[in-house]
Amino acid sequence: MKNTDVLIIGGSVAGHTTAVTGKATYPEKDFLLIRKEEKVMVPCGIPYIFGSLESSNQNILPGDAMYEKLGIRYEIGEVTDLYQHKKTCITSDGQEIHYKKLVLATGSLPKVPKFLNRVKYKNVHVIPKDKEYLDDLVDQLNGGKRIAVVGGGFIGVEIADELNKKGNDVTIIEILPHILSLSFDEEFTMEAEQIITDRGVGIMKKTQVKEILGHGDKADGLLLNNGSELKADNIILSMGYHPNTSLAKSVGLKINENGFIEVDEYMRTSDSDIFAVGDSAEKRDFVTRKPTGVMLASTACAEGRTAGLNLFKLCALKTLNGTIAIYSTAIGEHGFGTAGLTEAKANKEGFDIIAGTFSGMDKHPEKLPGTNHQTVKLIVSRDSGVIVGGEVLGGPSVGELINLIGFIIQTKTNVHSLLTAQIGTQPMLTASPNAYPLIKAAEIISEQL
Repeated sequence: MKNTDVLIIGGSVAGHTTAVTGKATYPEKDFLLIRKEEKVMVPCGIPYIFGSLESSNQNILPGDAMYEKLGIRYEIGEVTDLYQHKKTCITSDGQEIHYKKLVLATGSLPKVPKFLNRVKYKNVHVIPKDKEYLDDLVDQLNGGKRIAVVGGGFIGVEIADELNKKGNDVTIIEILPHILSLSFDEEFTMEAEQIITDRGVGIMKKTQVKEILGHGDKADGLLLNNGSELKADNIILSMGYHPNTSLAKSVGLKINENGFIEVDEYMRTSDSDIFAVGDSAEKRDFVTRKPTGVMLASTACAEGRTAGLNLFKLCALKTLNGTIAIYSTAIGEHGFGTAGLTEAKANKEGFDIIAGTFSGMDKHPEKLPGTNHQTVKLIVSRDSGVIVGGEVLGGPSVGELINLIGFIIQTKTNVHSLLTAQIGTQPMLTASPNAYPLIKAAEIISEQL
């Protein structure tokens, strides 16, 4: 039998961050991480192995050298059985491991609706975080093919754009009125649709797939809810992910109504010696306090840090007090970012809000090379002026700006404080100080208040 102080199951970003933070916080403790994969993919970089990157080898999460430097043990294997009361697990090769603290970082698996899974065709694909599977998929999706991408969320849109770069004829099928509509308000989704269709990607909105059509082991198209057929040489199902909670269920840990492992603000499960982090762990929206299905590598890292800090002693100042959905994506030279509540979601939840939008330039003067239009939208609670959401459209600076808005939401900053915020500006790097879109959007809201 092997013994360890902390056993971490899963080696993607959540497990990795827990191990690194935990070892730094408790250097005297022994840490053992077990993962299935020989090489771990960077989750957010997966769409780019289909176009911008030369191969998946350029999208590997660095970590093994760090583990050796920090003294973290790691093994390639799979935990098949877990015995909660004995604090013991069994691996697929028969190893028995005893732990004091356990961290479940078991991630998520692609969703495939049952009605689409009746017949398995070799050219119908999902997007897992499995390097071997994805390498084979890249080989199959050579240029010049008709490819149907079912699902217009972030992964579907990014993969469609990347495959389009390779000369494929790509069509996105989206059941909702707009692509990306779970994360952006309509004016931003319409901009995204215009940009991606201008780049050559087709979009079919308000369209549902009824059946995958094919003969033998090969699909040749999709039957849609309007009765029409869409021919395709390859079909990618990008319909979201579900939490991988089989181990948690096997020992009776509490699972919430959405299928995630229940955790507290320290990332402890219903067993205080077992933590859960990443896609399999429960999340509650920072503003609404309701359970949410957000799955983000950045969120997984925050959870991993929280768990790592609190493994052996709790600190009330080192907690995760709700998840802020902070997303960003790029379509060509255009960046889109969103944080917190959209205007539509805030209204649906019953918040009394004011929204303000300002469009300007991200450099000054605007004739400088590489200048982009930048649109900032803020969503603010009317009674307190607290900022509960924001959306940005612009150039490469969008990614960092939406992170700033996420921090503004997390600190419950109100619009009045933002108006008097002191900022540094530089012509090549930022918008003009007297037309800074983030602050100008706050001005528009302040006038309404």
